[in-house]
Amino acid sequence: MDTLDLNLLVALDALLAETSATGAARRLGLSASAMSRTLTRLRAATRDPLLVRAGRGLVPTPHAIGLRDKVHALTREAQAVLRPSVSDLDLAALDRTFTIRASEAFMDLLSGPVVAAITGAAPRLRLHFAPKLDKTAHPLREGMIDLEIGVLGTSAPEIRSQVLFTDELAGIVRREHPLLVDAAVTPERYAACRHVATFRDGDPAERIDEALEHLGLKRCIPVVVPGYPDAMRIARQSDLVALVPRSCLGNRLTRDDDSLQGLESFALPLPTPSFKISAIWHPRVDADPAHRWLRETVMAVCRAAYPRRR
Repeated sequence: MDTLDLNLLVALDALLAETSATGAARRLGLSASAMSRTLTRLRAATRDPLLVRAGRGLVPTPHAIGLRDKVHALTREAQAVLRPSVSDLDLAALDRTFTIRASEAFMDLLSGPVVAAITGAAPRLRLHFAPKLDKTAHPLREGMIDLEIGVLGTSAPEIRSQVLFTDELAGIVRREHPLLVDAAVTPERYAACRHVATFRDGDPAERIDEALEHLGLKRCIPVVVPGYPDAMRIARQSDLVALVPRSCLGNRLTRDDDSLQGLESFALPLPTPSFKISAIWHPRVDADPAHRWLRETVMAVCRAAYPRRR
């Protein structure tokens, strides 16, 4: 039986993440020629080209795309075996401060359960929550924040992430809103309403607007607000229609949230893009037992609130 070289798994993970032999070589600290030889070995092992030329760059083959998440998970699990165990961590004596960058919606829905889980186990640990003003990796790189929760928006190749749950947009209106009375919600009736929108880079609502544009329709947006909780408050007290992630509409830990009173949600009459909410951190803290316990605790709370669909 041939001996399996697990270094190939690490190299494949880097290649699929970078879609560049040069970028993968830089990430792993290898020469370009060494990475080229490794790619040749990987192609022979998988019997697939994996990355093929497209203009000046490389693109993954369908087989490589299918392998990407599985290879990343296997690599992370293999690396975890060799890291120090968090079982040796004295949580009762852990005296540190961690800064978490998160959106206003996360603060509204899950900051309470997260704080309870962390401070209940580590009473001397301090948490600072920072606003999520952008998606730049600079604060993670510089150690200004320790953990970020949200949509992965940085192209920084070294940043680590773990998917917590998959989200999608839903429409919300006040109870007994005319849109939900009598007739079905069609793209035309939806677009004819007045809307309150959130102002944020990479808002998934842009995909909804693109779908409407293909139908010759456009939303009228007289009000723009910073975050989803603001949009929900305005929708509850007016005839404006809001778009929010389904995660904002309650979860297993916040089913009795007062912010949802007086609101009705509805499925959008258009293709609804999904997006992944992740825990994001810098590799310099990857092996730190305290940080690993922190992020695993945050992940556990989020997954308990929003179990991933199979």
